[in-house]
Amino acid sequence: MTITFENQVAIVTGAARGLGRGYAEALAQRGAKVIVADLGEGAELAAEAIRSAGGEAKAWDIDVTDFEAVQRMVDRTVADWGRLDVMINNAGILRDKTFAKMELGDFRAVLDVHLMGSVHCCKAAWDVMREQKYGRILLTSSSSGMYGIFGQANYAAAKAAMLGFMNVLHLEGERYDIRVNSILPNAITAMTEGLLKPEAERLLAPEAVAPGALFLVSKDAPSRVLLAAGGGSFARVYVTETEGISLSGEALSPEGVAAGFEEISDRSNAREIMSGFEQADKLAASAARTLAQ
Repeated sequence: MTITFENQVAIVTGAARGLGRGYAEALAQRGAKVIVADLGEGAELAAEAIRSAGGEAKAWDIDVTDFEAVQRMVDRTVADWGRLDVMINNAGILRDKTFAKMELGDFRAVLDVHLMGSVHCCKAAWDVMREQKYGRILLTSSSSGMYGIFGQANYAAAKAAMLGFMNVLHLEGERYDIRVNSILPNAITAMTEGLLKPEAERLLAPEAVAPGALFLVSKDAPSRVLLAAGGGSFARVYVTETEGISLSGEALSPEGVAAGFEEISDRSNAREIMSGFEQADKLAASAARTLAQ
């Protein structure tokens, strides 16, 4: 199977350097027309590099926290190229400090770029993709959001939010063939330089993440996937729920939960839950079985 993006149009945010530039260049190499979206002159330099290599690209100087600016970018892209097939949300910043020392302004700034920036881009692209009944959206999550990293309460909160956002967009976009996935990249970029061990830095080039990103925005991509990627290694991240227990009568108490906590935590029958309603149905069915005994 050959993955191609011929006759497709893609927007990549945070694409002047690092991971975003790697995604933009890889998309262009496989035939996509690419909008290189970023703050400052770096976007034009990256777009020119793509054009020099024979690809088709335009630069867009943009702050993703400004929804009106994002909407103008999407509208102009569709006006110029007729459609929008791929939206890769990669723009990001860091404002690392322990929670005790973190200013709320720095917390909001990270949420605004990572979370609201992704919301703005998806919102601007959503109606276009619905109308053409095709779209591929990639969100950028993180091991910090899934597992936590010391000193990154703001970043982790923004990246964990991608999970819920992805799940809902997947459900709402399914009937329009809009597939939504998240990548958890591990790579050395301007944003992460100095955070990882030296031996890891030598292996984690941004270019080694791009194959996973392109798969997740391809025509035959899955949807609702969390894909960890780094150094040419790829792993799927699952969120599962244990079978749990149901309590009633006198056992329905804090002491009952404490007594049953080991069984509650037993992962032998853990499974994915595909919607909030499914979880509610699972818990209700368990309670009904207990009451019927």
